[in-house]
Amino acid sequence: MSVTGVQERTIDVEGLRTRYLTAGDDGGPPLVLLHGVGTSAGEWSWVLPALALKHRVYAVDLPGYDGSYEPPDYAPAFTASFIGSFLEAVGVESAVVVGNSFGALSALHLALSEPTRVSALVLSDSAGLDQAVNPALATISFPRTGQLVTVLAKTRPGAAQRALGRALLMFARPWQIPSKWLNDQYRLAQLPNFIEATLATLRSTVGPSGQREVLLEELPRLQMPTLIVWGIEDRVLPYWQAQDALTRLKKGSLELIPNCGHLPHVEQPERFVSILDGFLRNEA
Repeated sequence: MSVTGVQERTIDVEGLRTRYLTAGDDGGPPLVLLHGVGTSAGEWSWVLPALALKHRVYAVDLPGYDGSYEPPDYAPAFTASFIGSFLEAVGVESAVVVGNSFGALSALHLALSEPTRVSALVLSDSAGLDQAVNPALATISFPRTGQLVTVLAKTRPGAAQRALGRALLMFARPWQIPSKWLNDQYRLAQLPNFIEATLATLRSTVGPSGQREVLLEELPRLQMPTLIVWGIEDRVLPYWQAQDALTRLKKGSLELIPNCGHLPHVEQPERFVSILDGFLRNEA
């Protein structure tokens, strides 16, 4: 591993070989980090070492991605069940669950279905809070477009084009895009099943009219402290979705990050860690 102090491990979860990154000690509550569509647990590398100073941290490759085998279902509800089983497999009864985008929607499903598993919830630029989404994602979910993307992304030029296109969509400031992130995206696109998993996950959450699932009306059911973090210049999901969601939470707080897009943990990692530390300190 290129991240000091981080261990890469595999474990069997629901019959699926699952890769995860872990670091830290048991001083604070354990943290589980869930990535979004079309990436991997490695995307948490920018914040994992800092978070591990106070917590045992688990960054999980969701089913079908990078080091994890293909699952029977890519829907967020299945992913939530998978994460619950992952926690059981690693011996963690309850954790602070931090998700970004699709990972946040999966975390929200877990918090609603198995609330005892989630001591606190962090939703970063979360899917599932409104139907609105960047139209480009809906276009990719179309059958013919998706097939073309799948074929092209497996070639070297196509993988490079995909990495650059994602970067321009995900980041607010092009000069803040880490070269490592671009290289990781280029590498991931050429892995077996990775693009297929990305497309299947996207299709499970986005359709021609926008996001398929909107859980806004379910938020009042959450009893655990919930933090919403959002990049103000998110081009995938507009930040007003976070503001609307906040009004539905019983124990909610909101942090908007300026000069930041869809991936605060990559584009503004120090700010992201500071926000998370403050939230956990207040809830201790």
